[in-house]
Amino acid sequence: MTSDLALSREEEDRAFDTDWAARLDASARRIMAGLPSGSPPVSSALAMAEWWAGWAMSPGTQMAAMSSALTCAARFWSVATLGGADAIAPARDDHRFAYPSWRDRPFSLFVQAFLLAEGWIDEVVAATPSVSPHRRAMVRFIAKQALDAMSPSNFPWLNPEVIERTAASGGHNLVQGFRLWREDNLPGPGKVGGGAEDLARDAYVVGRDVAVTPGVVVFRNDLIELIQYAPTTPVVRAEPILIVPAWIMKYYILDLSPHNSMIRWLVDQGFTVFCLSWRNPGPELRDTTFDDYRVEGLQAALTVALAITGAARAHLAGYCLGGTLAAIAAAAMARDADDRIASLTLLAAQTDFSEAGGLSLFIDEQQLPPLEAMMAETGYLDGGQMAGAFALLADRDLIWSRAVRAYLLGEAPPNSDLMAWNRDTTRMPARMHAEYLRQMFLENRLATGHCLVDGRPVSVGDIRKPIFAVGTETDHVAPWRSVFKIHLLDDADVTFVLTAGGHNAGIVSEPGHPRRHYRIAERPAGGAYVDPDSWQAAARPRDGSWWTAWAVWLAAHSSADTPPPPKAVAGATFPDLAPAPGTYVREG
Repeated sequence: MTSDLALSREEEDRAFDTDWAARLDASARRIMAGLPSGSPPVSSALAMAEWWAGWAMSPGTQMAAMSSALTCAARFWSVATLGGADAIAPARDDHRFAYPSWRDRPFSLFVQAFLLAEGWIDEVVAATPSVSPHRRAMVRFIAKQALDAMSPSNFPWLNPEVIERTAASGGHNLVQGFRLWREDNLPGPGKVGGGAEDLARDAYVVGRDVAVTPGVVVFRNDLIELIQYAPTTPVVRAEPILIVPAWIMKYYILDLSPHNSMIRWLVDQGFTVFCLSWRNPGPELRDTTFDDYRVEGLQAALTVALAITGAARAHLAGYCLGGTLAAIAAAAMARDADDRIASLTLLAAQTDFSEAGGLSLFIDEQQLPPLEAMMAETGYLDGGQMAGAFALLADRDLIWSRAVRAYLLGEAPPNSDLMAWNRDTTRMPARMHAEYLRQMFLENRLATGHCLVDGRPVSVGDIRKPIFAVGTETDHVAPWRSVFKIHLLDDADVTFVLTAGGHNAGIVSEPGHPRRHYRIAERPAGGAYVDPDSWQAAARPRDGSWWTAWAVWLAAHSSADTPPPPKAVAGATFPDLAPAPGTYVREG
């Protein structure tokens, strides 16, 4: 008896010690997840260590790097002493040195020295052998962050535009810049925080300036409000369009101002449009799963939309993460012989995450546990952290250039509806977000046939409905070549569009928008695969908005026109719960 009791106490002591250690580990992970560096120190250190090991064991690469450095030095010396043509020009999307005085000495030499060093460092990092692709990408990202911070455009005594503005204004720009910095970084009592960028948000109020397309909320549950938009044409297409936006941000990216609202434009083309407005989750939704978003979100909305319209099928359109969900739902419906969709549209949405773009830098086995520990404590991922990750991926434009314009030149950011929407962040339920990151980014389950719906795997290849997929040229969230992989996963009829712009601006590309162009080509069902670079070379650029091509495509896959649907069909009544844009979109 004594022996048994002693053993029991020993086990209890070990259990206590284990619990204590686990709690301490979890606290450490939470602290690491909250660091502003973009990735935990362990992951960054492992990447740097692997790169240094590869560098140390590569004497040939070291000699090549030294030779390249001498070449860069010689090119700079030639420009500096002989006054020849620039040794290197900024990239087409690098606007840091666009001000004319950057072409004058000594500022032009600052630019040449910086760009040559920037190119050399990236070349060395990329050329070092024996480094895994993910670690190499992380090291390149770390180096890019450091170099972008050291750009001569960021220093007032090296930036000719700041120098000239300061001389002309008597330093007023720096005084105003300090005020904007103080507003952004030292919020006062009662302020949400941030003065310079909040100007844009305050100028565009949801329901007053943006998200104003007339409609009503016809269905609500704990996860979504479903908005049906009022028709503007005497007849409509028989099949409604059900739009599934991402829940990373609020839905009204697709219903901005009246002139650039995709939803309003579709309604004016004679389509009945339904759109999900996702709830902004708090701790109470911490255990919401990724599949809950399919069942309680997309599937519930589809059932209501078809009941209201009386249609047999609907056009399903998903944007970003909403597009990934739409593809999963369409694959599950195809597996189960559920024929309720007429077509599938994927807007900047990935189905294969093997080349998922910049966000994958923040997702690996070292970085996920701290994030999961932090979300386990709060019940969600705060929208500001997600926005911070996006900003780091495009730090030249979203961090440094904005800082220079505001804090050194004293210019408040211009007001725009897109900027206001971008500031209106949302949270992500802890369990859902962890499942999404692991199953898609880490394990790529959808593309490999391991994504389970109702306990059984689904395959995008089972989808036999026509697909319209859109990628954007400068997308750093869902790179267009990654979106293009739908051609590899599915043999259905795929119409692919590559449009000018980035992840958001490329989708919000209304007719009449200046300097817009797109490429479009169809691969018929069962057609041969063409790689993305060959596709891009063969597809002729077209001026204008891809929206018009999409409307033609939707009409071609729709039935005859009908009168606009009533609110009650076959005894199922859906009362007006609230005018659009509803209540969930206003939740902070």
